[in-house]
Amino acid sequence: MNEKKLTQSNINWYPGHMAKTKRQIAEQLNLIDIVYEVVDARMPLSSKIADIDDLIKDKPRIMVMTKYDLCDKVETDKIIKYYEELGYKVVPVDLLNGNNVKKILDVTSQIMKEENERRESKGLKARNGRVLIVGVPNAGKSTLINRLVGRKSAGVGNTPGFTKSLSWIRINKDLELLDSPGILWPKFENQETAHILASFSSIKEEILNIDDIACFILRKLYELYPNNLKERYGIKELDEDFIEAYDIIAAKRGALSKGGVADYEKVSNIIVKDLKNGYIGNVTFDRLK
Repeated sequence: MNEKKLTQSNINWYPGHMAKTKRQIAEQLNLIDIVYEVVDARMPLSSKIADIDDLIKDKPRIMVMTKYDLCDKVETDKIIKYYEELGYKVVPVDLLNGNNVKKILDVTSQIMKEENERRESKGLKARNGRVLIVGVPNAGKSTLINRLVGRKSAGVGNTPGFTKSLSWIRINKDLELLDSPGILWPKFENQETAHILASFSSIKEEILNIDDIACFILRKLYELYPNNLKERYGIKELDEDFIEAYDIIAAKRGALSKGGVADYEKVSNIIVKDLKNGYIGNVTFDRLK
């Protein structure tokens, strides 16, 4: 549980179902009018699928930035502006309260209006919109679908890999949506990106070293949000091997084994779950270079 071990622990994860999902999307792409690209507002750069342009070609897209209520809005808004300057239509949403979900449908309607005007100019009939929803695992796709439909139509799981296959869902009389399993990419060139994805549970915890991820989270908090670290755990300084920090958290949270010795595995799980559940406060781990 030290810095050397943390930086040497490379993350690569690309199970077969992700390759299968990409093939299925390619097969269905000619049916699709619009793509909802779902991005987590706490990691709006890291959670953007690296090869998304190869996957969806030139389809019109709306970038839906989920978990906006959990992010550091000052930092995330800088990245939203960056995406908008690149030409993206970005809609940040709070899925817990449903804030801004209607805006997604409004932008969708505008895109479909333009599409149907083109179709009519060619002598073709107007048609209902068909939307593909894509994103990394655990980015909030299922919760977003349920908000769009207004009822529970998609299962919601707090673990990556919950959605297993492509499936069509009717949003309303004018719109159908093609749900897809979460997608990552075959190799993480940037291990910082991989660790950020792992920190927010976009990579299955079972295949990771939980201590590495927890130490990475502490390091990012110390670097970016020292006040949050102090308020949540009472940690003012971060020691090089993390032992002192772990001992402080263990004592504060009762993560002790017999004899009052710190249970480091339990501490690691506490740190990861606290971040996932928003207990450490509003944070954004990505920064524009």
